[in-house]
Amino acid sequence: MTIKVGDTLPSVTFMNMGPDGPIPLATKDIFAGKRIALFSVPGAFTPTCSAQHLPGFVKDAGALRAKGIDSIACVSVNDVFVMDAWGRDQKVGDDVVMLADGNASFADEIGLGLDGTGFGMGKRAQRYAMVVNDGVVEHLFTEEPGEFVVSSSQYMLDAL
Repeated sequence: MTIKVGDTLPSVTFMNMGPDGPIPLATKDIFAGKRIALFSVPGAFTPTCSAQHLPGFVKDAGALRAKGIDSIACVSVNDVFVMDAWGRDQKVGDDVVMLADGNASFADEIGLGLDGTGFGMGKRAQRYAMVVNDGVVEHLFTEEPGEFVVSSSQYMLDAL
């Protein structure tokens, strides 16, 4: 079943790079009591993700905060080292929290997994964005395959 507006996020653990190495971050630790802009990309360092998706959220971080977003998080089915390297490459700084869903646990739990084996990419997550308020999905923008429109930072800004 695919997650929808009004649903509570499942309890999963992401990985994030801390100052001393990888650290686990539980869903409740990220989303409890906060309004988070979460977006998912099929893969770090992939063309659309690196040229448009992540850079858009970095560029629009201030505008999103002005509309009541406490934090922005990017999730991908990559390992924590890849997500950290990509975040540094894209100069996200403190604007975007890079979350690794290495085993696609979150993607599968919310019903937005993607089978990329035909492209040699294995299990992935679909491209989407959502606003999560205290762990509950407030807005959900899921892309059609191969598209990049509704999961952009600008689309989210326009919806808020």
